[in-house]
Amino acid sequence: MDALEHLKPVVHVAFANPDADSRSMFSRGIAELCRGVRDLGSLNASAKNMHMAYSKAWRIIKSTEDALDMQLLVRDGAHGSTLTPEGLRLLELHDAIEEKLHAEANAMFEGTER
Repeated sequence: MDALEHLKPVVHVAFANPDADSRSMFSRGIAELCRGVRDLGSLNASAKNMHMAYSKAWRIIKSTEDALDMQLLVRDGAHGSTLTPEGLRLLELHDAIEEKLHAEANAMFEGTER
C-alpha cells in the first residue's frame, strides 16, 4: 500500500490588496459568505447557513471590503443583500481558479511524481 494513498491535496486561493494596512483578504470563507448571499439573497441567511452570527459575518465582509478597497455587497435593509458586479466577478474568479488548481494538484499528486 502506498503510504500517501489516503491523502488528497488541498488548494486555497485568496485575493489580497498588497497596499492595504489590513491582512484581510478574499478567501474561502468570504467566498462562502458571498456564495450564500448570491444564492439565498441576504447576508443574514448566508451567515445562518454557515452557523455564524450575522454580526460576525458583517464584520468579516466589512473588513474585507475595506482591505480590498471595493464593495462586495449591496445592502437593502430588510430586503436582503446582493453581490455587486465586482463581488460577483471576484467570487467567479475565486471559484474558477480554485477549481482549476484543485484539478491540477490532484493530477500532480496522482501522477508519477510520487
